[in-house]
Amino acid sequence: MKIAHLTSAHPRHDIRIFVKECASLAAAGHEVHLIVADGLGDEINRDVRLHDVGAKSGGRLSRMTGTVKRVYEKTLQLMPDVAHFHDPELIPAALRLQQAGIRIVYDVHEDVPRQVLAKHWIPGVARPWVSRGVETLEDYAARRFDAIVAATPVIRERFARAGARHAVDVCNYPILAELVRDTPWASRRNEVCYLGGISRTRGIEPIIAALPDSDTRLNLAGIWSEPDLKAALQREAGWSRVNDLGVLDRTGVAEVLAQSKVGLVTLLPTPSYVESLPIKLFEYMAAGMPVIASDFPLWRGIVEDAGCGLLVDPQDPRAIADAIATLLADDARAQAMGEAGKRAVLAKYSWAAEADKLLALYCQLQETT
Repeated sequence: MKIAHLTSAHPRHDIRIFVKECASLAAAGHEVHLIVADGLGDEINRDVRLHDVGAKSGGRLSRMTGTVKRVYEKTLQLMPDVAHFHDPELIPAALRLQQAGIRIVYDVHEDVPRQVLAKHWIPGVARPWVSRGVETLEDYAARRFDAIVAATPVIRERFARAGARHAVDVCNYPILAELVRDTPWASRRNEVCYLGGISRTRGIEPIIAALPDSDTRLNLAGIWSEPDLKAALQREAGWSRVNDLGVLDRTGVAEVLAQSKVGLVTLLPTPSYVESLPIKLFEYMAAGMPVIASDFPLWRGIVEDAGCGLLVDPQDPRAIADAIATLLADDARAQAMGEAGKRAVLAKYSWAAEADKLLALYCQLQETT
């Protein structure tokens, strides 16, 4: 099939969109295009044809109008069999593309109505109204689109209840070949790491606050989503213990995972995160390091079942510091937890099985064309 993945907001080499989904579909023999908006030009990478409609500019409103329009027009120009889109702001455009005879797949990365309730740029009094509006729009569209691809079973169940024609969960588990290494424990540094998007709701402030009471350094890598946040944290005492690594490619990520002893995934208890399956949790496990994770019921089941780490109140810097100290003070226990996490990922949480779900969905779409 000729498949176009669409994003108006994500980077071109996004791990879920490009590295996992697009590359898996291309490897299976489909003609795969990826439409992005970053101003970096067109390219062919991993047999995926990337089309750049120009960099986003002028803030969110401009992106949700001008950028969306350019993505829509480029999709019409390509006229694929299937348009597989990744941003809720593209829903109106996707409904129009469907009217043009293109089959539509909506890839839902997060529970957006619940996520809206924690958006700092939306006035607090307006958030419940915006949340309900987003949910109404998503439910309406889901009943018309050809399929929903959900990043978690919880999201899939929500769309199934809303009457989606077809909903499948394709979880964001790691590509094991990238991360599973036989790194000798003795070669790791007495350091912890946090990889991924950096924001207040992802728990960076309690992590930095925990560092003055920890005999360690933090390897920090990722994109800052709030411009003022980094400057504010650089004034905190804990910042002197941060190795600020910026944005890393996949090789750089693997190197940080191989040299650190503990992975931090202490997202705050927002409605969207409590039921999420963060990729960093499984990447840490795949890399053979113990995790310090937020004590959410869903995550508790994963961490305790695998015996791969410690659970904490993510809003309590003292609890985070104590967990770090506990693991770094007992090498044998930390190593055993890391090995248990790797075994669990190999058995249950790998991208290979999720890619099979995605390919099966496209087989069904092809059969009903």
